[in-house]
Amino acid sequence: MLVTTKEMLLDAQKNHYAVGAFNVENLEFVMAVLAAAEETKSPVIMQTTSGTIKKTGLDYFYGMVKAAAERASVPVALHLDHGDGYDRCMKALRTGYTSVMIDGSHETFEDNIALTKLVADAGAAMGIPVEAELGKVGGKEDDVEVEGESPYTDPVEAKEFVERTGCTSLAIGVGTAHGVYTEEPHIDQDVVKAIRAAVDVPLVLHGTSGVPDEQVAEAVKNGICKVNYATELRQAYTKGYMAYMAENPNNFDPKNPGKAGAEEITKIVKIRMENLGSVGRA
Repeated sequence: MLVTTKEMLLDAQKNHYAVGAFNVENLEFVMAVLAAAEETKSPVIMQTTSGTIKKTGLDYFYGMVKAAAERASVPVALHLDHGDGYDRCMKALRTGYTSVMIDGSHETFEDNIALTKLVADAGAAMGIPVEAELGKVGGKEDDVEVEGESPYTDPVEAKEFVERTGCTSLAIGVGTAHGVYTEEPHIDQDVVKAIRAAVDVPLVLHGTSGVPDEQVAEAVKNGICKVNYATELRQAYTKGYMAYMAENPNNFDPKNPGKAGAEEITKIVKIRMENLGSVGRA
């Protein structure tokens, strides 16, 4: 059955590993991510962005991930990634999502606190964890693009933010960006360490697709407990799908290239889970 992210992230924080959070786009993505989690015996978070659910609906993804969780022998959580407002988060909570993120990072510090506290209070009343974001993770997430902002979260502000909002985990800006990197990214490990020393909630790394594994592993060692992956799953699925169609141009059954795409996702998710240290933690 579906579980919340609370216990899995606290265990990751205690034992110095991270749980992978993988954006799912359709049924093949859900099945592929679950297959990787089962093979590695890893706890797993499946998540959807506001942009994805605008095209489908919260209930569609809740139904798919709930069905996957009922078949699973590993803990599975369903998370709303980059919730774009109080109403969106509340709809996710009412639908059955077991974790939500409210993204007020585009607001002023005070407005971000006010918005995050509203959602965090609602989540606390329902027993559901609430992730927030402070600082700027650059790049483009769905239709939202962030440019020209400092990529780093201030540790002093992070402490105040967590204390005043009651959020249960915090996404931080440490130099990563959403989307496709045009040059090799660099995680500022000193920032990770400083924020880890300042706050006591699990820390989250966004914009991880394309970041070298050794940098991610070091960030986990320094205090990151949840790591998000989206872009590279889309790339892997498209790679498998298109390769199958190139080899079988007369195919008209979408299940065949879909299976090939899903297999590519499973491969990359297993690699990421091994790097995060979540293998065998289920």
